[in-house]
Amino acid sequence: MMLQQRLASRPTRAGHRRGQPLPFQGSRLASHVTSAAAEVAEAPAASTSAPLAGLDGRPNIVSLLRSRGLIQEVTNTEELERAAAAGSLSVYCGFDPTADSLHLGNLLGIVVLAWFQRCGHEPVALLGGATGRVGDPSGRSTERPVLSEEQIEHNVTSIGNLLRGILVRNSPPEAPAVRVLNNLDWFGSMGFLTFLREVGKFARVGTMMAKDSVRTRMESEQGISFTEFTYQLLQGYDFVHLCREHGVRVQIGGSDQWGNITAGTDLIRRLLGGEEREAPPCYGLTFPLLVDSEGRKFGKSVGGAIWLAAERLSPYKFYQYLFQVTDADVVKLLKMLTFMPLPDIEALEAAMRAPGYVPNTAQRRLAEEVTRFVHGEEGLAQALKATEALKPGAATQLDAATLETVAADAPSASLPRAAVAGATLADVMVAIKLQPSKSAARKLIKGGGVYLNNAKVGEELYVVRPEDLIDGRLLLVAAGKKNKMLVRIVD
Repeated sequence: MMLQQRLASRPTRAGHRRGQPLPFQGSRLASHVTSAAAEVAEAPAASTSAPLAGLDGRPNIVSLLRSRGLIQEVTNTEELERAAAAGSLSVYCGFDPTADSLHLGNLLGIVVLAWFQRCGHEPVALLGGATGRVGDPSGRSTERPVLSEEQIEHNVTSIGNLLRGILVRNSPPEAPAVRVLNNLDWFGSMGFLTFLREVGKFARVGTMMAKDSVRTRMESEQGISFTEFTYQLLQGYDFVHLCREHGVRVQIGGSDQWGNITAGTDLIRRLLGGEEREAPPCYGLTFPLLVDSEGRKFGKSVGGAIWLAAERLSPYKFYQYLFQVTDADVVKLLKMLTFMPLPDIEALEAAMRAPGYVPNTAQRRLAEEVTRFVHGEEGLAQALKATEALKPGAATQLDAATLETVAADAPSASLPRAAVAGATLADVMVAIKLQPSKSAARKLIKGGGVYLNNAKVGEELYVVRPEDLIDGRLLLVAAGKKNKMLVRIVD
């Protein structure tokens, strides 16, 4: 009997019988140190002792993260500092495929992985191909809906591509390489009885029931299913497997993952330790959930989640969401979501309180930095161009991609090609109800108040020409600087 049909395979190490714990082999990673050292110079120590740094100048990652508000709890702060200073660590964060994209709330895990990498440690992103079939009860009042096998596989592929794109694109030169793994590779062929025998026997039900995520659900009206109850064992065994097979020593996650993370460190002690050998020292670190000044989770909007994948949310809309955060939240987000040096952020914070501050300067920097990290320079350029195109009185040279990007944020209308070919601009404005009559449209044109594709039109009887159609199918007509309408030409 199998937990799930195995969809991918991985050969076991030579001489190793599956299911039997292997002695810890240690990290086999080379040490690389990148430019994060500057951050540590102004980061406060995590304990009363001076911040530790490696012999090769490796920054103190714990102090760095704490200085930016990116640490909630650590299993053993001083030991982790010493281990990180002694050499390169492999660090992982898990991402379950509950959708085909991650959202803004998930970005913190990616950012923390990137900080570890910039301090010379290896980032490992773990896709929950197996755990996603079970569902994590953490932070939920109801059980997650069951997705089809096809949907889960699609989500795994999409999220894997997203994580590789963000982490690899932002990897500094000579930094440890990013690895993306899938826990179905080891759970897919593990039988239920094998799991109970090799993993379940080391779990203590009392400890599992004491976890906040379990206790909260047990006290609810719906309760918790056995499936969700065992989730922490699956995630715990992920840590065991990654430690044993890949030398991973650190697991990171949101503060709601603390119980699952400590389940992993406990299983490591029980499975990989014993009378004849000591378990490898492993650590857990959580970061706060991303919430605004009023305690509401970031990553949600009136229109839905703030997705990281451009296919789900355009770079323009992603940029606009960040541009619109409040002054009360922008400094915290600059610290948590960007890699700007803290002195630069503090200078920007001081400028916000000074006379002559241009409103939204900090928000613009936040939107630019985070959009660049998630969508790259090309995505940021697209977002800036679209933002400029919809700005009142903009003179941006337009293209079809830019107009499609802003289509959902500007009023739009469709006209048959026959209604546009040879028609005056005044005719078009009336047809799309941008002006009540042709005379009113002509009067506005004469007064210099009409723009076609961001270019002012001065001729009252201006006739729309084929070359005015962007990509042969789009027009942007504006009555005044603010009242714009996208016109789609249909055959």
